[in-house]
Amino acid sequence: MDQFTLNLIVVGLSFALYIGIAIWARAGSTSEFYAANRGVHPVLNGMATAADWMSAASFISMAGIIAFVGYDNSTYLMGWTGGYVLLALLLAPYLRKFGRFTVPDFIGDRFYSQTARIVSVIALLVISTTYVIGQMAGAGVAFSRFLEVSSSTGLWIASAVVFCYAVLGGMKGITYTQVAQYCVLIVAYTIPAIFISLQLTGTFLPQMGLFSADASGTPLLAHLDGLLTDLGFRAYTEHHSNTLDMVLFTMALMIGTAGLPHVIIRFFTVPKVSDARASAGWALVFIALLYTVAPAVGAMARYNITTQMWPDGVTGEAVSLETIETGEQYNWMRNWQTTGLLGWEDKNGDGRIQYYNDASADMQAVAAERGWNGNELTNFNRDILVLANPEIAGLPGWVIALIAAGGLAAALSTAAGLLLAISSAVSHDLIKSVLNPGISEKGEMLAARISMAVAILIATILGLNPPGFAAQVVAIAFGLAAASLFPTIMMGIFSKTMNSAGAVAGMLVGLVVEMVYIFTYVGWFFIPGTNMLANNADNWLFGIQPASFGVVAAILNFVVAYVVLAMTKPAPAEIQDLVESIRVPRGAGVAQSH
Repeated sequence: MDQFTLNLIVVGLSFALYIGIAIWARAGSTSEFYAANRGVHPVLNGMATAADWMSAASFISMAGIIAFVGYDNSTYLMGWTGGYVLLALLLAPYLRKFGRFTVPDFIGDRFYSQTARIVSVIALLVISTTYVIGQMAGAGVAFSRFLEVSSSTGLWIASAVVFCYAVLGGMKGITYTQVAQYCVLIVAYTIPAIFISLQLTGTFLPQMGLFSADASGTPLLAHLDGLLTDLGFRAYTEHHSNTLDMVLFTMALMIGTAGLPHVIIRFFTVPKVSDARASAGWALVFIALLYTVAPAVGAMARYNITTQMWPDGVTGEAVSLETIETGEQYNWMRNWQTTGLLGWEDKNGDGRIQYYNDASADMQAVAAERGWNGNELTNFNRDILVLANPEIAGLPGWVIALIAAGGLAAALSTAAGLLLAISSAVSHDLIKSVLNPGISEKGEMLAARISMAVAILIATILGLNPPGFAAQVVAIAFGLAAASLFPTIMMGIFSKTMNSAGAVAGMLVGLVVEMVYIFTYVGWFFIPGTNMLANNADNWLFGIQPASFGVVAAILNFVVAYVVLAMTKPAPAEIQDLVESIRVPRGAGVAQSH
């Protein structure tokens, strides 16, 4: 059986499972659509949360960024997992005790203000739309390779699939679909990693293989460092970035995680307050199964790519163009070239493809001596690395098909959660709570489904030209969440006196400052070519990249909120009593009438 047919069978079976579950668990009421009728077991909710969380950024893009940057990008792992600790300790049980369906619902009622509700809806839409761009782009990358179509065609196919099961099922359908997707993605991620670890180091566990010796008897990481530095690249295991930016980036990912609306709403689906905290704990366990493997996947993939480009070592000759065009081991390069995400060019006409860092002064001298005219691996989209990994390592066809299904499961599971957060904000928090309080339950669900369809369309159009790799786009969304929603939720829980004026002012300042800083460097509303300054360290304020600036904007949010509070009256006594009551997370709390 050829690889294309095998891909279709495995991916098709997984999609049939997801859509079947969505039909079986189709939401019949707003409570089921928004919160799965608050009946999800904490272990299942932890698994669904992990699938919701381990998006295209985690599955497809994170290992690719780690592979090409190295140690410095371990910040993604630290920030994203640390955020769940904050979420479990500081937010999840209290928000569940409050008994609402959505984040704007909590903010609107806690700050007794429709203005606060509307501002939080705007923040949620900006965050979730930015986040979903990365998911759809990642899904497009996966579809483009495994269905052998262009990346833009793959993106439209991904949109159609998400539309089928997300619009049908709501939170109830999405929850059980995500449980299935987690099983698919974790098996798909770990099996190739185990194969490759055994192949390179003879060690079964990739986590241990990363620190083992390769076939030459040299520690894998030491060998990789040597290969890269000999080619003019930075050593894989060294720290090179701005330490301030690294710390702020990690913090932005942490507090951004704790403020992400599509993650928070998962904790509204469990029966009891104690289940909310247990769900976060189980989610961390399920996430760790993938996150502890990711560094090994990144390092081993970079090792394999480098040794394939230089089969006789960096002191020998580079791989020949003929070998790339005909050799079985290089099928992966020919397959990915058709997607437009991988490319090479024999610039000096010597029949070989030299892969090296042509920006390095040392390598420029070597290149002049050996007659090279620049790096000839001209295009390598980092988002393809995990999906191409089994092919690079020469693994069996069924493993390649499995990773296809896993990558799509990761991207689509998170996209569905984000789209639910968007549709809930529009239908429940904007239409039901502000514009048309008398709308029927049937009308509200119709509005939710229409808004979800519109969100899918917008995300797809923006995903055709994303402002970076999937993980980079997602990091921008985290900065927005850190700047706007996280401080407001924290003050809503832990500051009894914080009033609506302070909350609204803080949210607006945090969101606007963060958006302006981001758009200055990546383009207004992510439209290519509209940025005012080039997105590089020379132009960043104090060397702080746009994805790290969320911490600064969050601090401004807190400061502005408390300054406004000092100039106005504190929250009414009944609101202060309400805040006091949710600080003791006992009992499930009854969802109030909506």
